[in-house]
Amino acid sequence: MRLSTVILPIHRWAEGQKIWRRAEDLGFHAAYTYDHLSWRSFRDGPWFGAIPTLTAAAMVTQGMRLGTLVTSPNFRHPVTLAKELISLDDISGGRVTLGIGAGGSGFDATALGQEPWTPRERADRFAEFVPLLDRLLTENSVSYEGDYYAAHEARGIPGCVQRPRLPFAVAATGPRGLRLAARHGQAWVTTGDPRLYENGTPEQSVHALRGQVEKLADACAEIGRNVAELDKILLTGFTPDRGRPLDSLDAFVDFAGRHAELGFTEIVLHWPIPDSDFAADQKIFERIAMEAPAQLG
Repeated sequence: MRLSTVILPIHRWAEGQKIWRRAEDLGFHAAYTYDHLSWRSFRDGPWFGAIPTLTAAAMVTQGMRLGTLVTSPNFRHPVTLAKELISLDDISGGRVTLGIGAGGSGFDATALGQEPWTPRERADRFAEFVPLLDRLLTENSVSYEGDYYAAHEARGIPGCVQRPRLPFAVAATGPRGLRLAARHGQAWVTTGDPRLYENGTPEQSVHALRGQVEKLADACAEIGRNVAELDKILLTGFTPDRGRPLDSLDAFVDFAGRHAELGFTEIVLHWPIPDSDFAADQKIFERIAMEAPAQLG
C-alpha cells in the first residue's frame, strides 16, 4: 500500500513550494495536483495551472513522483498536452504520472466558450483522446484524423524519459472508461460512487468499490490482461467517510486496511486546507503520512 497526497494549486509559489518539499520530507510516494481551470468552492480564489505547478515542484523535489489527478479533454488537446508532458517528464527526471479522466460538467466544461458536452460526448472524446495521446508519447511522428481530434506530422522527439512513455492512471467507473484503463492504463483511479456521498454509508461505499474493481477485472479479461498489472488508486474525500479517516492514525489505518482488502495499492489524501471540505488537523495528517505505511505493510 502506497500513500500519496494531492496538493491543490491554490498557493502562490513562495508558499506552495514549502508544501511540496514537506510532502517529500514526509515520505509520500507521490504528490498530485488537480488539472482544472478552477474548481467548485475555490473558483473565486487563487488557482494556478497544473503543468507549471508540477514543473516548479519537480525543481524543488528529488525522488517523489508527481502527477495530475486528473487531466481531462475539457480544455486540453492531445498534441499540445503531449509536448508539455514530454517536457515535464524530462525536467522531473522521469517522475511523472498522468492521471486522466473524461472530465465533467463543471467550470472547465464552458470556460472556452463552448456548450457543455453531454456524458456521451465526453465518453466519445475520451475514447479518442487517450489512444491518440498514447501514440503521441511513444511515436516520433503522428498523423491522425478523428471525429474530435487531429494531428498532422506531430513530432514527439525525444519522447519520455520513462519508456515506452510516462504511465497513465485512468479515472473511470463506466464500461467504456474501464476498457480504456484496461488497454492503456498502468493504473486505475476512482473516487468511489458519487451517488453515495451525501446519504450513503461507508459499508455501501466499500461494496460499490468492490463492484468497480470487479468490473475493471472483467475489462482486463476481455483483452487478456491480468488486472494485477494495474495499480489501483483511491482518491479520498469523496466517499461517505469524507474526512473521518484523518481524525486519527487508527482511523486511517482502519480505513486504508479495508480498502487494501479490495485490491487498492495506493491511497491519496488531500493536503489539509483550513475552512474547506479538505480541512484536517495538520499534525495528525503528518503523523499518518509518517507512520501509517509501516502499519499497512
